[in-house]
Amino acid sequence: MVFTFRPIQALSLTKTLSIKLLARKYTESTLLNLKPLNAKISNYMRNGFIEEAQKLFEEMPQRNTVTWNAMIRGLFQNGCFEKAFCLFDQMPNRDLYSYNTMITVLMHCGNVNGAREVFERMQFRDVVTWNSMIAGYVRNGLVDEAVRLFDRMPSKNVISWNLVVAGLVNCGELDKAEELFGKMSSRDTASWTIMMSALVRAGRIAEAREHFELMPVRDVQAWNTMIAAYIEYGYLEIAEVLFHKIADRDWNSWNEMMNGLLNSQRINDAMRLSNEMPQKCQRSWNLILLGLVRNGFVKEAHAILEKSPFSDVVSQTNMIIGYFGMGEVGTAVELFELMPTRDTTVWNATIFGLGENDHGEDGLKLFIRMKEGRMPVDEATFTSVLTICSNLPTLHLGKQTHSLVIKTGFDCFISVCNAMVTMYARCGNMHSALLEFSSMLNHDVISWNSVICGFAHHGHGKKALEMFKQMRSTNVRPNQITFIGVLSACSHAGLVEQGKYYFHFMKYKCFLEPTSEHYTCIVDLLGRSGLIDEAMKILDQMRTDGVVVPASVWGALLGACRIHKNTEVGEIAGERVLELEPHNSGVYIILVEMYLGKGRKKDAEKMWVRMKERGVKKQPGCSWIEVKNNAHVFLAGDGSHPEFYSLSGVLDLLHMEIEIEILKPNVVSFQDIYAT
Repeated sequence: MVFTFRPIQALSLTKTLSIKLLARKYTESTLLNLKPLNAKISNYMRNGFIEEAQKLFEEMPQRNTVTWNAMIRGLFQNGCFEKAFCLFDQMPNRDLYSYNTMITVLMHCGNVNGAREVFERMQFRDVVTWNSMIAGYVRNGLVDEAVRLFDRMPSKNVISWNLVVAGLVNCGELDKAEELFGKMSSRDTASWTIMMSALVRAGRIAEAREHFELMPVRDVQAWNTMIAAYIEYGYLEIAEVLFHKIADRDWNSWNEMMNGLLNSQRINDAMRLSNEMPQKCQRSWNLILLGLVRNGFVKEAHAILEKSPFSDVVSQTNMIIGYFGMGEVGTAVELFELMPTRDTTVWNATIFGLGENDHGEDGLKLFIRMKEGRMPVDEATFTSVLTICSNLPTLHLGKQTHSLVIKTGFDCFISVCNAMVTMYARCGNMHSALLEFSSMLNHDVISWNSVICGFAHHGHGKKALEMFKQMRSTNVRPNQITFIGVLSACSHAGLVEQGKYYFHFMKYKCFLEPTSEHYTCIVDLLGRSGLIDEAMKILDQMRTDGVVVPASVWGALLGACRIHKNTEVGEIAGERVLELEPHNSGVYIILVEMYLGKGRKKDAEKMWVRMKERGVKKQPGCSWIEVKNNAHVFLAGDGSHPEFYSLSGVLDLLHMEIEIEILKPNVVSFQDIYAT
């Protein structure tokens, strides 16, 4: 029995061993077969071929965890978050990488609670898991949560410390960040650079330099951080010394230094440095040219471009923008016409430049050419065109552009919708402006400003303030332009107390520094209401605060004095305006009018003589009217319109009828008295 049992037992063991060996061999074979397929999925996803990756995944007879992870990560990288979530739920087996990837995805989407649930369900976590959670909390602005989780970590690496320190720095908790930095047992280059950058942003350059000197190893980013800091705070010579000490300069090192020299008007030194640059490329040349253009050296940049081997559509576009900025429209248009190839950006830049330089009609003609040439348009194109339409005397072209925006589907872009609201508001069609505003899915501060300022500009002060109240109920924060509209609305509606409240609210609650426009509005508000002394106190406060009182503020005071016949203060305000703007014809006219109103004919004559001696001429009045989609423009004293005499006759008749209507009440009154 024993004899016969042993072979059977041996056979059984041999069979079990054989099965295990076969299973192992099969598994190894399967894994070897899956490895190239998994790599192929990753490659597809890396290059954005989602459908190809999906097809390969579905056709695979067998998959392992790496396969699923490759798909989930790839979908995440290509923005297909919902598909990534679904695939994660379908996974038969998950490893640490699966969970860590999902935490990153959820945090990236702002689903903090979802990420927390995944984290809490995990039976085993590594340091990457904890770091993913901390990075997610920091990304979503929950720095306190990140710090609490950091304190719970069983073991931390330098990345954990860097994430929390960077999070504290970004939310303005520099003191806490410094305290934590001091507790770090080991630091890498990133740790030092994070603190250096934070100290630089706080203006503590000397302390940042101390950290720089203490670094055991410095990479090029650390050098660049210090160079950029010294340049920003005006220590260009120190930045130059550091630049020349860098062993391995990268592209950013050269760029920072050249821009610093250009901003300091050291053009020759910047060009010398560009010549020393070991490897020039299209990008470096374009940035050199852009630096020159931004600092006003457009013609110098153009001369360099003519000799440069690197001339492309980007460099030529920068030149066109530069010439438009100088007001040399002809040169900019000539460069545009000479370009061998043009992209959408250069068309947009030229259309916008023409609009900004009072050549709006030429800009619209260029837009028509762009459409006829089947050049692709984008949201910037329509924003520029609508901006031009907002400055035209007729709404006809603006409405046509609006319909084109809807047909092409660009009404989903907030910038385009804002431009439409602004266009209707500027042209006085507040009904259409409000209708377009209401149809927008999302509003930013520009959307609200367009409606508020539109209502204020057209005298609907109370409606403007109602819109401002609605804005405050949203999470969109008002800016300085918002308060220009609000204060202007208060001025037009005569709401003195509300105007003073909002001025105080802007300054001390919203922490927005008043500009000359805000002071002009508040002085105008007080002045219109006859509170000249209070308006003068505002000017005194400005001078006390070290703010130079601009001509616009003095002009607002002068306007108030004209209304309330305060010649003494008006004379002071008018003289201040003329000191700043000696060719402002309107001020001379107002002062003459005020002098004559007080019987001061000699002073009025002196003002006329002074005006003539300075060669100041009154700008003619201008008005226009739209009839059957045609705009008719009229200038004071100009009789060149073909229907001039007919129109003059009609106006004379209207004038006579108005005089008759004015006299009617007096006639009735006399008859009633006679009858009694």
